[in-house]
Amino acid sequence: MGTNSRLVKNTLFLYFRSLITVGISLFTSRVVLEVLGIENYGIYNVVGGFVALFSIISSSLTASISRYLAYSLGKGAKEKLAIIFSTSINIQIAISIIVILFGSIAGILFIDYKMNLPAGSSGAAKWVLFCSIFTFCINLISVPYNAAIIAHERMSAFAYISILEVSLKLGIVYLLYLSPDNKLISYAILMACVSLLIRVVYGVYCKNNFEECKYHWCYDKQQIREMTGFAGWTFFTNGAMIFNTQGVNILINIFFGVTLNASRGIATQVEAAVSKFTGDFMTALNPQITKSYAAGDFQTMYSLICRGAKFSCFLFLCIGLPIIFEANTILGLWLKEVPAGTVMFVRLSIICSMITALGHTGYIGCIATGDIKRYSIIVSIIGCLVFPLTWFAYNLGAPVITTYIIYGAVYLILDFVRLWILKDLIGFPPVVFIKSVFARILPTIILALIIPFILISFLEPGIIRLFISIPITVISSITSIILLGVTNSERKEIFKMVSDKLRLLR
Repeated sequence: MGTNSRLVKNTLFLYFRSLITVGISLFTSRVVLEVLGIENYGIYNVVGGFVALFSIISSSLTASISRYLAYSLGKGAKEKLAIIFSTSINIQIAISIIVILFGSIAGILFIDYKMNLPAGSSGAAKWVLFCSIFTFCINLISVPYNAAIIAHERMSAFAYISILEVSLKLGIVYLLYLSPDNKLISYAILMACVSLLIRVVYGVYCKNNFEECKYHWCYDKQQIREMTGFAGWTFFTNGAMIFNTQGVNILINIFFGVTLNASRGIATQVEAAVSKFTGDFMTALNPQITKSYAAGDFQTMYSLICRGAKFSCFLFLCIGLPIIFEANTILGLWLKEVPAGTVMFVRLSIICSMITALGHTGYIGCIATGDIKRYSIIVSIIGCLVFPLTWFAYNLGAPVITTYIIYGAVYLILDFVRLWILKDLIGFPPVVFIKSVFARILPTIILALIIPFILISFLEPGIIRLFISIPITVISSITSIILLGVTNSERKEIFKMVSDKLRLLR
């Protein structure tokens, strides 16, 4: 199967997953907020965010595992796959033990001495802490299995298992209504049980489909050194992202309280729903970037980096722009009670995610080389500015939304910095990216905004405007993309693909 057709097929599988999982996730988020209440929802968001700080380590190893599996497949070195997989499991188990020990101690100290909690909530917060640590470690050990599925580009399995996961979480909502005791504790325990079950499903699928996924004890010192060395440098980059998201969550709790944590938690849910569609496209694209590098096909790699960044932004435009314009009405219909600040959080988080998505293919291009020392140092120094700048701003009395402005500015700078790093690593020409991505995105966004902005200026907010503005905003975005966003060859490919699909429906 050719690169483009395989990419389209895998992306469609993941979009099928997203349509179902996003719908269920948004529904369950609404009900969970209703059942738990704003304060308990905020507690779960803060404590879960505290545990997520440990994913500085896990996400670094995840990038390492995915890179080495995809690289070995691209090289055709199948004999190394089993060693890489088993070594990955050993590393993840060791990290899990460390997280359990240090996470429990640090988490209890944070809850007892630092966290801004309503009276009488300390016990429930500790239950959430322990369940979150357990869930985190289960997901950590699942990483090599997930990475194997992505590296083999079996996105259909990834889609079906994800649908099973959100369906089980839908069942949790029903059980929460039946729970006679503390619903926050029940929710944390049930979420941990779902993670354990999904871990078993991933394990069974991978063992039955991929030869290298049959774990056996091995101690390959060279492989451990390579993977942990790679992970050591990505640690700094991922650390910046974790502190800029979950770390800021803790700052918001300390300075503003759990109600705004609940608002940020809801905004994160909406952002995650929008990002899923872009993320699915990138999940399908990432292995091809790494495999192109491994095969020495740099022209294909350059093309994938540019196209991936551009179309990621366009996906955000089509899905995110209607939500930005109609966030107030959408949240009012979705939630019975909208916590203060949620509307602005939603709008700003979508914009910030679009900025971040622009640099994702550049990041994959850098880690594909395996030579990421310089990249990690530069990106980490710049990326880490969000957390201290937010802390400084809040100490000066800045409003809570200041963190989004800081985040967007810092990550826009990083998008340009990556281009010059890529030039040194793989000879990637930054001017090509600027011309083919930035120069096309900016006029496309401006044109897409004009008609919807005029429309909402003349109509009162409400259901009628919602049903008028959403299709018009989507049509305006697609039209702008076709007119200004794509090249002539890409336009022909799009028209051909659409005509082929229409021909099959006749």
